[in-house]
Amino acid sequence: MTLVTDYTTLQTAVVEYLARDQDNTLINRVPTFIQMFEAKMNRELFVRQMEQRSSATVDFTITDAEFVLLPSDFQSMRRVRLSSVIGKPCLEFRSGTQMDELRLQSGNIAAQPRYFTIFGSEMELLPTPEQNYTLEMIYRQNIPALSLNSSNWLLTMAPDLYIYGALLETAPYIKEDARIQTWGMGFQSARDSLNLLGLTSTFNAGPMTVRSSGLTP
Repeated sequence: MTLVTDYTTLQTAVVEYLARDQDNTLINRVPTFIQMFEAKMNRELFVRQMEQRSSATVDFTITDAEFVLLPSDFQSMRRVRLSSVIGKPCLEFRSGTQMDELRLQSGNIAAQPRYFTIFGSEMELLPTPEQNYTLEMIYRQNIPALSLNSSNWLLTMAPDLYIYGALLETAPYIKEDARIQTWGMGFQSARDSLNLLGLTSTFNAGPMTVRSSGLTP
């Protein structure tokens, strides 16, 4: 069996598991099966490796300075703060409707941003910045696609998940194959154990406690 270390060896391993060396149509679709698996994992996998920190500079001199372009691999926001301001205050999320109401109430006067919302591939700030700021974003990112990278953190961490996941995507093509159930069980076990590892690695410092926000005496 091929040792899986990168995109090329992953494709080789999937073909070996399929054991259909003469089925060129199926073999040629292996990259698509891997792509479909990655799309599924972007929806079903929740581990700390999918969290990314990125910075963006807000230029108050440009038109529509309240809009900031999100990273290309952005999926959802966890936290935004003004890293260039003393204390690095976090911005509070508001819906688009709430942002419109607050902007109207404030007269759209430029000031230090306090709120944000997400529109498509952009983040809107409120108030509109009155000077340049540096934003620090902690966000959930998409898994780096192997079609664009020779490897990624998921392949290094869980090659079994990649193999079983890609094999499972072949089910509509190989149809009544007894191995599909085995691959499905392998996929579910690998995915669930990785999600559990992500949970325990995030909250392994001790029991969680609930406390009110802000400073305490």
